[in-house]
Amino acid sequence: MTAVQAPPSLGGRLAALSIGQVISWGILFYALIVASPAIAADTGWPVALVTLSFSSGLIASAAAGVFVGRWLDARGPRLIMTIGSVVGPAGLIVVVIAPNLTVFTIGWVIAGIAQSAVLYQAAFTVIARRYGSRRRGAMTILTLAGGLASTVFAPIVAGLLTVTDWRTTFLLLAGVLLVTTVPLHWFSLERSWTPVPHDDGVQAHTVSSVIRTRRFWMLELSMLALAAALFSVTLALIPLFTEKGLSYELAAWALGLLGAGQVIGRLLYVAIPHTAAPWIPLAATAGLSAAFLALLALVPGPPWLLISIGIAAGAVRGAQTLVQGSAVADRWGTRNYGAINGVFAAPITLVGAFGPALGPLLAVATGSYSTMALIAVALAALSLVLARFS
Repeated sequence: MTAVQAPPSLGGRLAALSIGQVISWGILFYALIVASPAIAADTGWPVALVTLSFSSGLIASAAAGVFVGRWLDARGPRLIMTIGSVVGPAGLIVVVIAPNLTVFTIGWVIAGIAQSAVLYQAAFTVIARRYGSRRRGAMTILTLAGGLASTVFAPIVAGLLTVTDWRTTFLLLAGVLLVTTVPLHWFSLERSWTPVPHDDGVQAHTVSSVIRTRRFWMLELSMLALAAALFSVTLALIPLFTEKGLSYELAAWALGLLGAGQVIGRLLYVAIPHTAAPWIPLAATAGLSAAFLALLALVPGPPWLLISIGIAAGAVRGAQTLVQGSAVADRWGTRNYGAINGVFAAPITLVGAFGPALGPLLAVATGSYSTMALIAVALAALSLVLARFS
């Protein structure tokens, strides 16, 4: 009988992976969000089209994530994540030299391919394979670090834009991404996985076997509904709150505090008993989402109460990231996690790609942001029902 090897401690390699997440999220994701008004002002391209170019990269990330997941399972993380750390800066260089919006979009598509190899989806695969039963704590630490990316890089990017133009800013960011994440990934990640002893009496789940089950599709639909509900409201918090009478400045502060709430939610996620059935974390997150989104839709004020509810909604959104990351491993184990999670996460990544547009589109269609939030409540309630069958 083969002895079961204890999971490694949460030490230096997890710290290296977490630092890589802060830098990669800050440069490949948040930098464009901060810089898009400056890019539009300099080039004359509409802000909406600049953002849509960035969304094209997220779509590319969703598609490439399926391939990256299979690679991670079969060959280990060192090479593919290091390649991602090189491709990301290359995409940003294309963005920097772009003479028109088409080339600008191509640059973000290249950067999006890199995102699939260096952001949460790839990092969660590393954690699931490396830490096994200790993955929940490791994922929490990783996402707490990732949550700092906007806090760290938003002021850095804004500061750079006050002293230089956006092209020079992204050139500098590309250099930082290259010289920091390449060595972090190359020297701290496994070249290949140690073979996992497999009990022939236990079914080895594969992509083809998992996607043929009702449980997978209930999980997929539940998570899609939840992601759409949370993204549509939380990313449209500023217009929702200004509609209720808050000033733009106070609504912007509320959005920032919602981000702080995400950190709280990730800490609370650890409190869910490890022995709970896999569907319970998803159902709890969906139920709390429905409750807090309903309050955001129906409560007229005062501002301190709305901001408090926004922080609570942010906490739920923070927990949702971890629920999504652990969903596949909790149900089908860590064997073939990368391939299965790549297929599972791709549609959710697409929802995230269009997340900034979901709320405004629904608000225009229904006549108000409060009504939009009520639609999100219905989506969260649907997620709760579907979660029971996942």
